[in-house]
Amino acid sequence: MSSLAVDESAKRFGRVERVTKETSVLVEVDLDGTGHVEVATGVGFYDHMLNQLGKHGLFDLTVKTEGDLHIDSHHTIEDTSLALGAAFREALGDKSGIRRFGSASCPLDEALAQVTVDLSGRPYLVHTEPGGMAPMIGAEYDTTMTRHILESFVAQAAICLHVHVPYGRNAHHIVEAQFKALARALREASELDPRATGVPSTKGVL
Repeated sequence: MSSLAVDESAKRFGRVERVTKETSVLVEVDLDGTGHVEVATGVGFYDHMLNQLGKHGLFDLTVKTEGDLHIDSHHTIEDTSLALGAAFREALGDKSGIRRFGSASCPLDEALAQVTVDLSGRPYLVHTEPGGMAPMIGAEYDTTMTRHILESFVAQAAICLHVHVPYGRNAHHIVEAQFKALARALREASELDPRATGVPSTKGVL
């Protein structure tokens, strides 16, 4: 019986372990997956958001974090986001053949999130969302952490990211719409373009 050989070098997979005195994080991401997600950070709402990222981005995503939740959820969320960005950057490799740019608008009931991404190799974040949001979602998710999650992810993934929520009332909806739109924009930007050859930059490197 013959079998087809698998080109391991063609796999776009990233694996990052980050261990500090505050947290222990393992992140694995396959950009060409089917949206299979296994996530356990100890912060329920953040797990819910990471599930959105994998499912709607069609990324196979594994996240296992143990953190100092007896203090609060900040270190756990922050370090997981840093590791996620680093794993995403590793999975992109030299970025040959990717579309590079992606954008998506996702509504969730009364809220709308608009996300545009450039896998540029340069970290930059623009983030706006409605004022007057509820300060907490559940007991462990401080809503000011959404921007910090994106800051941490962008810093390690080295991407340019614009996230805008022009309107929305419910904090859960406002945050979840952002993760869904981010997933779709990242999916588009990281997809391989059948018409493209080489790195999509006049500089020849991203």
